[in-house]
Amino acid sequence: MYRIATVCTGNICRSPMAELALRQAFDQAGLGERVVVDSAGISEEELGNGVDPRAARLLERLGLDPSGHRAQTIDDDWLQDHDLVLAMDTPHLRALTRWVDRAGTGPEVHLFRSFDATTADPKAPTRDDAALGIADPWYGDEAGFQETWDLIAAAVPGIVEHVREQLDRVPIEEHDRNLSRTTTAGG
Repeated sequence: MYRIATVCTGNICRSPMAELALRQAFDQAGLGERVVVDSAGISEEELGNGVDPRAARLLERLGLDPSGHRAQTIDDDWLQDHDLVLAMDTPHLRALTRWVDRAGTGPEVHLFRSFDATTADPKAPTRDDAALGIADPWYGDEAGFQETWDLIAAAVPGIVEHVREQLDRVPIEEHDRNLSRTTTAGG
């Protein structure tokens, strides 16, 4: 299985919204059996809490069920168990990059919106990562949650394409063996 995680601050707004958007997209692309998506926060403040009620209402209107979500936080083992980690904002990207650098190995780490085709080329050396962050809607109203969803939805096709390319490069059985060796060797 190819393992993806979305990461925000508390794991109650942006990252669970992105998690559910990606799950739906991978299912629709016929990749749901090969890709696992989850989410976490870099803070323990919301640990165990459900999705913010404003996000939950939006997700339910879109036909997505957030009821089973409980906020979790990242740790070394959790991070190493993923192939691709998608940060919702630049502070998350910096924290995740430091975490992977300290471990000396780990998943690919990118900003979620770096896969949005309407933004600059993610490989461009002058790309402004700060402009690709998704602001925390927790501080605003329902309209902020809709804006967050729109930014997430715009990046999802690029993420699906990226993962499809990764899966096409390495047969899933070989990928699982490699991940198992990495996880076993590290712990």
